Amino acid sequence: MTALLDLGVHALLGAYRAGALDVRQTIEEVLKRIAQAGDDKVWISRAADADLLAQADALDARRDQIDRLPLYGVPFAAKDNLDVAGMVTTAACPGFAYEAKTSAEVVQRLVDAGAIVIGKTNLDQFATGLVGVRSPYGVPRNPFDASYVPGGSSSGSAVAVSSGLVSFSLGTDTAGSGRVPAGFNNIVGLKPTPGLLSNEGMVPACRSLDCTSVFALSCADADAVLAVAAEPHTTPAVGKTFRFGILGTKDAEFFGDAAYAALYAQSIERLKALGGTPVEIDYAPFRDAAQLLYAGPWVAERTAAVGAFMESADEKSGVWPTTQQIVLGGRKYSAVDAFEGQYRLADLKARAFTEMKGLEFLAVPTAGTVYKLSDLEREPVLYNSHLGHYTNFVNFFGLSALAVPAGFRPDGMPFGITLISNANAERALLAFGARWQRAVPLPLGKTTSRLPPPETDPVIVEDRVPVAVVGAHMSGLPLNGQLLELGGRLEKAARTAPVYRFYALPGGPPHRPGLVRVAEGGGAIELEVWSLPAEKIGALLRQIPAPLGLGSVSLADGTSVPGFLCEAHATARAKDITSLGGWRAYVKSLA
Repeated sequence: MTALLDLGVHALLGAYRAGALDVRQTIEEVLKRIAQAGDDKVWISRAADADLLAQADALDARRDQIDRLPLYGVPFAAKDNLDVAGMVTTAACPGFAYEAKTSAEVVQRLVDAGAIVIGKTNLDQFATGLVGVRSPYGVPRNPFDASYVPGGSSSGSAVAVSSGLVSFSLGTDTAGSGRVPAGFNNIVGLKPTPGLLSNEGMVPACRSLDCTSVFALSCADADAVLAVAAEPHTTPAVGKTFRFGILGTKDAEFFGDAAYAALYAQSIERLKALGGTPVEIDYAPFRDAAQLLYAGPWVAERTAAVGAFMESADEKSGVWPTTQQIVLGGRKYSAVDAFEGQYRLADLKARAFTEMKGLEFLAVPTAGTVYKLSDLEREPVLYNSHLGHYTNFVNFFGLSALAVPAGFRPDGMPFGITLISNANAERALLAFGARWQRAVPLPLGKTTSRLPPPETDPVIVEDRVPVAVVGAHMSGLPLNGQLLELGGRLEKAARTAPVYRFYALPGGPPHRPGLVRVAEGGGAIELEVWSLPAEKIGALLRQIPAPLGLGSVSLADGTSVPGFLCEAHATARAKDITSLGGWRAYVKSLA
């Protein structure tokens, strides 16, 4: 086995299927690379070599089942705030350590799919930090220049992938920890929509915002992992032409790093070459929300997670001083502060969603600059906060994000951009990220691996359009069959924003409602959001009789979707049923 073995997920699977490689050979190569890397501070603990080889042999004996094991023989690493059965979880704090009896749900899904856990990786203690240096286990060595930070908190996980020690890794992301290390290590970092990947078996940092994240060499590899770790939504693909949000001059902050500023400008030009039209956004609501995370009451949620442990910890526990300072700082916030913070966040979210309307994604620097270890010794808190300037807001707003490599500074340090889109847009981002990686050829991490063939790139199998329905087209009601015949799929139940009056229109059967937006005196109305193949929307329109039509319906969560609306003049002889809150309640009242 040569050192040139490509550990990319698709490369390995292709070699296994061709009979050109055994899993034991792969694990032997992984162990050899780890030994050659020496004391790189990547690992907090590793599975025993003998156990790993035994797992490899067991998989080789099941080669005939490879098509039922989508990650057959693929080695990966898990951040050491995620449980792996039989291994110790430390969250980078020796005094906190415990042996996990069961694996985190995400880890178990991957293992059940044939993947092999090589070990647990180093991190900023209790996942509090974006620098990767706040660990008593040392600083994982940035493979591009050891004098620079690796990025945190998922530092070890990112370095393990970038250095070619594993095929992919799991991190976590509360404020950017699944993206900043990707940017500093020239790899892909997928931060899914909060809640898409299970957090069961994770040591919480800020429970309401925590996400499990994925690091990989390519978007295609990340997509293969996502398909096993969760049930990703099918979302409309980014088209050949698209609009994307960018920072204006007044909002572009690079903390004096002219090279990063130039690389961001270059990235915008490359996005334009891919068919994009840049749209300058007002970054203020995003920036202000980002500042709430460490300068607002959400710090108290970190205190709730591990504050009691830190208060009782002695000098032997290995608590990192900066981490302790941040976590215990949450004690100063009150319940009033928490509510006021929620109100402030709701206002900022509404403003941010207005800025994002009509855009496929935002394209921002993953970080505004990269710091040396010596810089962090002087300014451990301020410089850490700088690295979250473009990341902290994303989970607050429930968005999905993908960090992709975008170039190198003259000194050889990587630069990356992050594409930020609506909830559940992971597959669309990954598909576009695969286009980006082919159009912007760069090394994959610090490895000799190559992009997998185009046919393995993430595929968005459908271009679907959401449609909000409020009456007889809802599930189980008389006209629902029209949606089903057109390939309709129920996406979710929801409610409108409280700005509508709702009427039972005369005539029928079938009886129909009318939804009318009003300036005041409106209510929130129950609805369902369905989706149709884009090419079927015209057929739906032809089935809608006047005075009904399709327009933009505002939802309670601040988003808008196309949906059924009624012309106001048609309500003159209609019955106002707004107080019932929905069509099902009205139908029930007639029984």
